Amino acid sequence: MGIRRLSIIDPESGHQPAANEDKTVWIVLNGEIYNYRELREELIRKGHRFETHSDTEILPHLYEEEGEDMVHRLRGMFAIALWDSARKLLLLIRDPLGIKPLYYAEQDGALTFASEIPALRAALPSTSIRPQAIAQYLTLLYIPAPETVFTGIRQLMPGEILRFQEGKKTLHRYFNVRTLAASLSTNESPVTEDRFRDVLQETVRAHMVSDVPIGLFLSGGLDSGSMLAMMRKVTGGPIRTFSIGYEAEADAGFNETGASRMLAERFGADHTEQLVRPNAVDLLTKITRAMGEPFADSSVIPTYLVSEMASGHVKVALSGIGGDELFGGYPRYLGMRASRLYERLPRGVRRILALAVPPLFKEHGGHNDRTGRLSRFFKTGYLSLAQQYIRWITFLPPEWADEALSHDLVAAGEPTIMTPETYGNIFTGWPSPSPCDAAMGLDIQTYLPDDLLRMGDRLSMAHSLELRVPFCDHELLKLALQVPAPQRLRRWQLKGFMREALRQVLPPEILSGPKRGFMVPFSRWLREDLREMLGDLLSETSVRHRGYVKPSYAQWLISEHMSGRRNFPDQLFALLVLELWLRQLE
Repeated sequence: MGIRRLSIIDPESGHQPAANEDKTVWIVLNGEIYNYRELREELIRKGHRFETHSDTEILPHLYEEEGEDMVHRLRGMFAIALWDSARKLLLLIRDPLGIKPLYYAEQDGALTFASEIPALRAALPSTSIRPQAIAQYLTLLYIPAPETVFTGIRQLMPGEILRFQEGKKTLHRYFNVRTLAASLSTNESPVTEDRFRDVLQETVRAHMVSDVPIGLFLSGGLDSGSMLAMMRKVTGGPIRTFSIGYEAEADAGFNETGASRMLAERFGADHTEQLVRPNAVDLLTKITRAMGEPFADSSVIPTYLVSEMASGHVKVALSGIGGDELFGGYPRYLGMRASRLYERLPRGVRRILALAVPPLFKEHGGHNDRTGRLSRFFKTGYLSLAQQYIRWITFLPPEWADEALSHDLVAAGEPTIMTPETYGNIFTGWPSPSPCDAAMGLDIQTYLPDDLLRMGDRLSMAHSLELRVPFCDHELLKLALQVPAPQRLRRWQLKGFMREALRQVLPPEILSGPKRGFMVPFSRWLREDLREMLGDLLSETSVRHRGYVKPSYAQWLISEHMSGRRNFPDQLFALLVLELWLRQLE
């Protein structure tokens, strides 16, 4: 076992692998254990001796006391590999929400594991691309766990333990969000606004444990603004904040630097911001390499740049990732609430409206397009709530498959996320009658770990920066799951409960402002600044050579987008990234 360590806790002596006193248990840790000091004191009282002050060293001793059940004592983000030499047992452990990645491959009775796919590929004799993974990627813009783009390389699921002993592998889920939600549905008292603020503050305090300076990704929105407010409550020391804006006047509508600057000034933070120009050719190559597999959430661009900027000043940064999924920050959650009311119409009427209403809207194609959302609402309104929601979060409708995908991809079968056994089952199996709750539950188990957390981890670590996500702390998750969806979306307002709870903390212009995040003006960039790159990478010859989508589909997307008739930034970005990634494999 080995690790390339980013030194945060006990930088001088906290080396890894770490062991117990008699060197029979060895551990490597990627991540942080936020409650390690309390656990260390407890273990010392029980007679354990420590050589360092690192969080990693508590793990072999805690394992001696509690075995695999030690995972229930840990508060943090972690991927852990543990070798018990007495039992000849290897344990691989991933944190409850999947903040830290852990990949593995099993071949000829041997198990190989790593935090990144390229490391595994270097250790394996050969790897091949899964065609169905490409179909999943074009549908979702990411590849859902536990599979990866490569046959034979899998990832541990959030809250999962892999045991490998005598050449045999077993998997066990020690934490499941759905199970937690079911246990909380009737047994807990209502969450008050005071309690929410207290838990949020305590969570941020716990996530600020560090022996090096800490910063914050500040978008100027509710989530990162609340992080900053709580950071200021728990420390009187310096806080560094970092924001991204856009240089071109045409992209001014995407700039949130004014709100970020105002928040930084209000809470006494040392603020740094950077204006971005769409010089994406070289940048996308670096990002694609850092991600390790095809990934086309366009937020990768500002995330990469803000990580690069922050790494010049701090080694640790907090982020507001997870706030939308936990507290209801996406318009599609309100759409689910409206769909429950719309269901009262007879299905036959909804079928007629699905044909008659969408042509009245000019659907531009992007998922942030309001008229497009209305069109999709009516177009899918006759389907089940689970099918509707899956349609809303995907970028390749099933009816496009024959015209878009090559014969090989169609032959590989429908992307598994579209079948009832996968995303549909997660939605319908959520222990709440509210479709809003089910939608948030689905996103917490899929989109959050497989898109947002994956992106945050890869691109921050590419710059030797540790990104911490307090909203994904299991204590805050437990509280969020006790707030019913109608309360989270109080008065039909996104994050209605959270906004009310933070009235004493944040300025009115932030509380009443629109959803903010690291958004990208990608539609314009593709039409203007990146037009030449688009034509080169997605030429008819290039697309035909790859054989994943039909050249006519790629040319249709380009033609519709360039003419302004439709906006297809997500679909085009997915094809661009795929081509860049495939070139890097050559």
